Amino acid sequence: MDFQAIAQSLAEAGGFLASQGWAPATSGNYSARLADDTVAITRSGCDKGRLTPSDIMVVDGQGQPLCPGQRSSAETLLHTSLYQAYPAVGAVLHTHSIDCVTLSRWLLKRGQDRLVLTNYELLKALPGITTHDGEVAVPLVANSQDMVALSAAVLARLESVEAPVGYMIAGHGLYSWGATVAQARMATEALEVLVSCVLKDILLEQADQAFV
Repeated sequence: MDFQAIAQSLAEAGGFLASQGWAPATSGNYSARLADDTVAITRSGCDKGRLTPSDIMVVDGQGQPLCPGQRSSAETLLHTSLYQAYPAVGAVLHTHSIDCVTLSRWLLKRGQDRLVLTNYELLKALPGITTHDGEVAVPLVANSQDMVALSAAVLARLESVEAPVGYMIAGHGLYSWGATVAQARMATEALEVLVSCVLKDILLEQADQAFV
């Protein structure tokens, strides 16, 4: 796909994610690898529910803009580091849903460094998963405004996971990916719904305990 087609697909993905309430205000950022290993990525400060192809810019492999005067997200390095580490990754989507933000904070406070998903039928929407009783680990990292340190921490955590499909930053949100924008969008939707299921399961278990 050429840049214009990829920019259009990112804009459409952004509109869908925002329509689900997963990208409030101007939060989130989306990107895709281009044929020359540069990266198409959303400009900083864009309303993700109203993205157009003109809101997509190009950065090099280190996250530097190719056109002077353009500015991408401060989190661009979290995208480009994934492309450098995982050649099969073709698109990365970052959401800020209430459930991901809430659950990631709750897990980190309890000393957990990952969310393990199993026994959900929707797991089969993720690449390589063919049964509900498979297991998917979503690493969790503490938030930081130091993008160099944060991207290094993310990559270190991903090394402990076989075939990673996403990770959460505590109090921040979800990063997920796929070989194409369409696959990344499917993975993001599946993980967002699965996170909501886990959070509701926790709340229901707590409610049950309250009646014991």
